[in-house]
Amino acid sequence: KSFKTSLKQFNSDHGFANSRARLRMTALYQAAASNNGIVVGTGNKVEDFGVGFYTKYGDGGVDISPIADLTKTEVRDLAKELNILKSIIKAAPTDGLWDDARTDEDQLGLSYEQLEDAMINKDSIYNEKYLEIRKKNQHKMKPIPVCIINKK
Repeated sequence: KSFKTSLKQFNSDHGFANSRARLRMTALYQAAASNNGIVVGTGNKVEDFGVGFYTKYGDGGVDISPIADLTKTEVRDLAKELNILKSIIKAAPTDGLWDDARTDEDQLGLSYEQLEDAMINKDSIYNEKYLEIRKKNQHKMKPIPVCIINKK
């Protein structure tokens, strides 16, 4: 409660939501360390490399990303093969960072199917919106800029 109160003084709901993701990452690393384990990422190709829909140093902070080369459609297909509950497969994707019921689609403005179409098909009717989202999040998908100091 004290942490929430401290962060709320900065008046950024988005910043507060991202802080939740970073705290979750910290808790996962503590749990992994106490079990001699690693943190496994859940991001897929669309989220991680298409539109950068993750929190930098939050859910993007993992040791291994086993499904990061799979589209959301491929992840769902894999889940069916593994006999994952249909209710889980069909559930609307959400990052769980907000106090309301907003989904990934609510936040992105496109469904994962539409985003996949834009990633694969440069003539997609969704391409402009996809590129807009991608451009906004490029800072997450590129290496951190390093200041090169001229030592002369």
